[in-house]
Amino acid sequence: MLSPASAASCTNLGWREWLALPALGIASIKAKLDTGARSSALHVEALETFHRDGVLQVRFAVRPRRRGSRLVACEAPVRDRRMVTDSGGHRGERWFIETDVELAGRRFVTEINLTDRGAMLFPLLLGRSALGGRFAVDPALSYSCPRPSRIGRIPI
Repeated sequence: MLSPASAASCTNLGWREWLALPALGIASIKAKLDTGARSSALHVEALETFHRDGVLQVRFAVRPRRRGSRLVACEAPVRDRRMVTDSGGHRGERWFIETDVELAGRRFVTEINLTDRGAMLFPLLLGRSALGGRFAVDPALSYSCPRPSRIGRIPI
């Protein structure tokens, strides 16, 4: 986490920022902050569903860096499965999870859908549902806050 002084200076974020998904074991990942997108989307690989103690779960892998990084194995309870329209107007059904986000010295829970963003520059898109009431986005800024501190999780 950032110091209170650093966090106070990071209420205005840039169009792209580093953040962490601590509950998934992802210490830092680049995210595009998109106020035009309602929901947030995370690029995942090898997604599969399973039940644990009667609760539907998803198991998937995340590559926090585009080139050469190892996959991080993740699991989370399913929050929902619903239709999403992407920026190209294509509709598809996606799995949604709820997870912690650490951004600009703040930690909060938000909903993220799991999809193939392999063709995109950023593995994570953070939409207005996650940003609203917490941050303002200035498109003239880029990486305006320090990168989150590293947390431990063994990559696969």
